[in-house]
Amino acid sequence: MPLYSIIIRAYNEEKFIRQLLEGVFKQSLIAETEVILVDSGSTDRTTAIAQEFSVKIVPISPAEFTFGRALNKGIEAAQGEILIFASAHVYPVDENWIANLVKPFENEKVAVSYGRQIGNEITKYSEHQIFKKWFPAESHLVQKHPFCNNANCAIRKSLWESQPYDENITGLEDLDWANKILHKGYWLSYVAEAGIVHVHEETPSKIKNRYKREAIAYKRIFPEAHFSFLDFILLFISNTLFDYVHALREGKFWANLLDIPVFRFMQFWGTFQGYRYRGTVTDILKRRFYYPNRIR
Repeated sequence: MPLYSIIIRAYNEEKFIRQLLEGVFKQSLIAETEVILVDSGSTDRTTAIAQEFSVKIVPISPAEFTFGRALNKGIEAAQGEILIFASAHVYPVDENWIANLVKPFENEKVAVSYGRQIGNEITKYSEHQIFKKWFPAESHLVQKHPFCNNANCAIRKSLWESQPYDENITGLEDLDWANKILHKGYWLSYVAEAGIVHVHEETPSKIKNRYKREAIAYKRIFPEAHFSFLDFILLFISNTLFDYVHALREGKFWANLLDIPVFRFMQFWGTFQGYRYRGTVTDILKRRFYYPNRIR
């Protein structure tokens, strides 16, 4: 019986999945680990590449996909005591990623462990700044606020059994789960040594789409939260200027002159639209969020 189960959610990830799986199967604890791929209808070579490795494939149809439902499906097929989640477009920075990520569970009060994320050469400059802010180089092993990220995260299966992931929210299922578990007296650990490279290759419209669906979810998790048009203006301007200052210091200003304001505009415009949204999250809207290339 494996002690650890890695669950990877994927949809058309042939460009990145091999690098992730090669990194996973070089891990120091791989002998104690099973790998599960939850595939939501890939039409490329994602599953064919996964079959080259010792991977259990769990299919989920695009029509029933949500982030929470895909995780729950993968967990139902898992045997490990500790569940490790990884996006299909990440890869570990070294062979001790799993060992470092699961170490905090030696403390019975730890319910969630999540690791550092960094970008690579194709990562947008502004996203590099986001990674630096939310995933710093220093660990924080007793964290009592709910931020975490299922691109590089682990939880106890025993706690999931009494609290599955919400299958109806449009994103931030990790934040929602962590927020609920904190109220039960557990805490989170941030482990900087458990690092991965997270590769986002998004068009401006996909950036806006991501932040819109996350804002809709955030508003549902925290109904008292607000984000006004003035917030949009102030955050767009301040974050763009922040990025420009740092880009100047690093000698990267001209290379990112246009990318920075485009990214920040789409980030906060999507957030504003998500907060403003008052309608029902219909199936067609979910499919626009999760499979934008399929919807015309």
